[in-house]
Amino acid sequence: MSAADQVMSQRASSRGVLRRFGRPRSWQLFALPAPVVGYVFAVIAADLGLTMRGILRTPVRAADVALFAALLICGAVCIEATRRLGQPTGVSRDLLSAWWLPIALLLPPVYALIAPIVLGALLYLRIRRTPAYRRLFSSAALGLAGATASAVFRHVGPSATAARPVPWVSHPAVNAWFMRPAAVLTAIGCAVLFNVLNTGIVAVAAHAAQPQARWAEVLWDQESLLLDVTEICVGVLVVIACALSPALLCVALPPVIVLQRSLMHQQLQAAARTDAKTGLLNATAWQREADTEIARARRAGETLALLLCDVDHFKRVNDTYGHLTGDDVLRGLAAELRQQVRGSDVVGRFGGEEFVVLLPRADADEACKIAERLRRRASVMGVYADRDAVNVTISIGVAVLGTHGRDLFELLAAADLALYRAKDAGRDQICVYSPGAPACTDGRKDETPDPAALEPEAPDVQPGPRETDGGSGDSAP
Repeated sequence: MSAADQVMSQRASSRGVLRRFGRPRSWQLFALPAPVVGYVFAVIAADLGLTMRGILRTPVRAADVALFAALLICGAVCIEATRRLGQPTGVSRDLLSAWWLPIALLLPPVYALIAPIVLGALLYLRIRRTPAYRRLFSSAALGLAGATASAVFRHVGPSATAARPVPWVSHPAVNAWFMRPAAVLTAIGCAVLFNVLNTGIVAVAAHAAQPQARWAEVLWDQESLLLDVTEICVGVLVVIACALSPALLCVALPPVIVLQRSLMHQQLQAAARTDAKTGLLNATAWQREADTEIARARRAGETLALLLCDVDHFKRVNDTYGHLTGDDVLRGLAAELRQQVRGSDVVGRFGGEEFVVLLPRADADEACKIAERLRRRASVMGVYADRDAVNVTISIGVAVLGTHGRDLFELLAAADLALYRAKDAGRDQICVYSPGAPACTDGRKDETPDPAALEPEAPDVQPGPRETDGGSGDSAP
């Protein structure tokens, strides 16, 4: 190959790399706030620095390498066993900590730093190619948490209290620390420490990226706490099995695979019902839930109301601040909806910038009070693009079962006409549907709407098709 051909080949290769990864300034990471970018780089740098230091200072022992390889193979088998199931978008959970913990507690800390890099790369290549910085950050968080738990366990665990150094793998018969309750409690405590540190490192980044989110939302809820306890228990059992005999990994592997497949299947089922951008029910799942609630309300003779909410001038937000900021607005509104409604209410994303709320056992008066609370919270919601505050308002259409419709289709049609009227009246309004013309209340007045005052006095107005404010809002970040 001539020199000219080599130069052309190198340039073509360079252009191919740029097409695949983009220029650094266009990466998704740099669309995040500067503190988040700095924090992500700091965590990754700390993990890489400790890994290099551990590699240089940790003596290589055949027994350690053999156990490390066996645990990595088990983790890889788990990944391959669940590969056909796929992985839900967004944050997902797995049981790979069943292999992180034995590596952290039975081997020197450097192995806990290396393992997430290896299995993280396998997850990236074989399961789902998430943005590279997310996979690197997740691996770094696992590595730092595992190395800390490993150092603590080696300092206060059985090897620190034994009369002579206890070989980790080569003589498992004398490695019977798991027979002592204090040693088992120490292992459980280090497993909890690993989980808390990993969750905390990730939660700091999540909260910095979305300051409006509460800490309880980015740390634990009831479901994630139950999963964490399950992971800790499975991990400790695998640790004890390895300490007894590494050959027992063959016995521990099948049940861990079954548990992980079951967990992944449940998450995929939940993802099929959930809108990935907002975390609310998607339109199909919400319709099923709403049909069930309406049928129950009709059988019981109970009241029920429906709210159809739309973001005013959403296209202007996207055009001015970009679609990433528009997505943040949608997520913020979804969080406000979840906080302001009751636990029995059914909330979903209806499409684009529209949200829908079903209110079981609510009459027109209570529906208007809830709608007004939602309208006010939306108007003061804090979403920021760089240093600029992005303020939005919403318009809401209200319909009541029995009064404005007998089934979901009629309720949605009535609420949609009321929403059209709210838009036509100037936006930032709440309208209750009534035959003829929906009546509106000016949401900018500092008062709660009175349904009795919402009856129309104007002549009939036949609303035409409503002009939407910005398309679907579904642009990927």
